[in-house]
Amino acid sequence: MSTNGPTKRTGGRPTIRDVAEAVGMSKGTVSRALNNYADISPATRARVAQAAVELGYAPLAHAQAIRTGRARALGLVLQMEQHDAQRPFLAEFLRGITRAASARNWTLTVATAESEEEGLETYERLIAERKADGFILPRTRWHDPRVALLRAAGCPFVLFGRTADAEAEGCAWYDIRGGAAMQDAVRRLQGFGHRRIGFIGAAPEFTYARKRREGLHAALLKAGLPTDDVLFDEGNATSEDGLAAATRLLAGKPAPTALVCATDTLAVGAVRALRMQGLKPGRDVSVIGYDGAPEGRAADPPLTTYAVDQTAAGARLADILIALIDGTDPESLRETAEATLRPGGTDGPAPQSKRT
Repeated sequence: MSTNGPTKRTGGRPTIRDVAEAVGMSKGTVSRALNNYADISPATRARVAQAAVELGYAPLAHAQAIRTGRARALGLVLQMEQHDAQRPFLAEFLRGITRAASARNWTLTVATAESEEEGLETYERLIAERKADGFILPRTRWHDPRVALLRAAGCPFVLFGRTADAEAEGCAWYDIRGGAAMQDAVRRLQGFGHRRIGFIGAAPEFTYARKRREGLHAALLKAGLPTDDVLFDEGNATSEDGLAAATRLLAGKPAPTALVCATDTLAVGAVRALRMQGLKPGRDVSVIGYDGAPEGRAADPPLTTYAVDQTAAGARLADILIALIDGTDPESLRETAEATLRPGGTDGPAPQSKRT
């Protein structure tokens, strides 16, 4: 009796021998193909993978770890003292990582730490216990101590963002072009007739805060708009910080007619500040955020923001890290993506009369 492909076993768990017999190769070749070794051609790897799927074969993780010396696990350490450690879109980010990892029979090891010092100790412990083969580093700092630790340990890592020396030092990274989004926000507001635009920024120790501030400042200069120090309020983190910063900026004379915020959390606080002063967002003062967080979508009116696809980001970071672990040159594993404008009701034409 002829068949069009491998026959799935009706009793017992399919083995690597079954896959090897189905494709007419040795068990060693099949094993190397399933583990994406570079000496196995892409066509062979695809053929073996297809046979494994049709047979229902999946390697035993424990046995594979003993054989290869790998845990087949990606690591992620969340520092809980950071203001956005439990941000609403963290679930989307984790979903992206786990989906991409699972598709390749990898898992995700997540740990938490209450401080930077505890975080570094957690990396050391996970490496020593061989709980992860490499790490995703979210919320990069301009000078990030995690990079030095992982380099010293010879442990692969991928940055979500960049550091001061990321390009010079051969790091793999995936980054959202937040600076470009800030530039677009300035162009959008200028198109609405705004001439005095304020900025509520985050702590400059974080790379994202630095890049967004630089992008906005460059756009203001290019547009010939004011860049007075009084229009920049930085070092903020929480919604309460956003409220206080907006209150300070709106006390200026003349006050800005628009506020661009480094995060949606800050923007939500800024909108609260407007309402406390009897001002309507989008009519009296425009507000634009960044992130695409659920709290911005749920606001009334919804926040105008630059949204980031956190699920896609998590998936790409997982793919990049697995490729790095498999030996791909880190300098070929660098990607950027764009944040997407999501118009809401918090920005619009500049008011006709200047506020004083």
